Amino acid sequence: MFRPEKLFVLLCGAALLTSGCAKKDPPALERPPSPVIVTPAVMASVPVYLDEVGRGVAREVVSVQPEVSGRITEIRFTDGADVKKGDPLFTIDPRPFQAQLDAAEANLVQSKAALDFAKIQFARVQDLVESKAIARQDYDTRKNAVDVGEAQVRQNQAAVESARLNLEYTAIRSPIDGRAGHRLVDVGNVVTTNSTTLLTIERLDPIYADFTVTENDLPAVQRNSRGGELKVEVRLPDEPEKPVVGRLTFLDNSVQSSSGTVMLRATVPNADHRLWPGQFVNVRLVLATLPKAVLVPVAATQDSAKGPFVYVVKQDSTAELRIIKLGQRQGDQIVVEQGVQPGERVVVTGQLGVMPGAKVRVDTPPAAGPAAGQS
Repeated sequence: MFRPEKLFVLLCGAALLTSGCAKKDPPALERPPSPVIVTPAVMASVPVYLDEVGRGVAREVVSVQPEVSGRITEIRFTDGADVKKGDPLFTIDPRPFQAQLDAAEANLVQSKAALDFAKIQFARVQDLVESKAIARQDYDTRKNAVDVGEAQVRQNQAAVESARLNLEYTAIRSPIDGRAGHRLVDVGNVVTTNSTTLLTIERLDPIYADFTVTENDLPAVQRNSRGGELKVEVRLPDEPEKPVVGRLTFLDNSVQSSSGTVMLRATVPNADHRLWPGQFVNVRLVLATLPKAVLVPVAATQDSAKGPFVYVVKQDSTAELRIIKLGQRQGDQIVVEQGVQPGERVVVTGQLGVMPGAKVRVDTPPAAGPAAGQS
C-alpha cells in the first residue's frame, strides 16, 4: 500500500544527494603583466645623408724621372719613408756635368775678353768716322765685332746656365711632400733622361675619397650643395665609430651611362695616415639637417605584415601597438616620421611577451657591469 510520507522522504533524499554532488566552477585566472623595459622617444636635430662605398685616392702622385742621363752613385732615402719637398733622393755621377760647367765658364770668360777688346777697337774709330779720317767700312767692321762679341757673351752665359742646371739635376730631390714607394733602380744603374722611372711618391695628407651616387640622388646633392660645400664623413670598415670629417670638393660633369651613377670626390685630412690610397672606405655625404626629428632605439622597432611597429606603454600600464613610418638610422637610434610622439615610452626589451591592450610591468634596466680589468 502506497504511503505518502515515504515519497516525501525519498524526494528529500534525492534533493540532498543532488546538491551534495554539484561542483562550483573555479574563478578565471588573470594573465600577469609582462615584464618590459621602456625608454622615452626623444626629439633632436639629425643629419639627412647618403651612405656610399668609396676608395681612397692620393691627392698627388709623382713619378720621379731623371732630367739628365748618367749612372746612379747614391740613394739617399729609405723605401716607404715620408719625405718633404726638396729632400734628396738619388745622386747621378756629377763629374761629367761639372766638366761641362767648367768648359762653359771658360768659354764665357774668353768671349767677355774678346768683347772688351772689340769695344776698345770700336772706341778708337768712333770719333774718327765723322771727320772721315777712316773709311766707313772700317767703322762698320769694328761695330759689327762689338755686336758679335755681345751675342757670343750672351750665348756663353746661356751655356753656363744650362751646364749649371744639368749639374743641379744630378742631385734628384723630392718634388712634393709625400710617402715614397719602393725604389725602382739601384746604385750603379745607368738611367736615361725622362724615360726611366726611379720612384713614385704619393701625397697622403690631405687625401681624396672618391665615391659615386645614383642619378636619382644627384638632384638632392646639387640642390643642397648650392649653399656651400657639403660635409662628408669617411670611415674605415673596422672603425665605424671613428669618422674622419672632410668636405665635398668635386662633382663630375656627367652621369656614366653604363652604370647610371655620377662620381664625387671628398677631401679629408689625413695627418695620421689612417686612410690609404686604394683602400675601400665607407662614405657618408651629409645633405642637410632635419630639425625636431623623433628618435627611438632601433631595438624598439618590430616588423609585421602591415609594416614596422612599436609597443607604446600608456599611462595605465597597457601596451598599444603602433604602426610607424621609419626614417634614416642614426647610430643606435632611428627616426620615426609617423606614429610616435616625443616623450612616449616605447618597449625596447620584452616585446615577445607583450599583447596589445594587455598590462605590462615596467622594469628598471640592468646596471652596466664593471669595465674590463675592474672589480
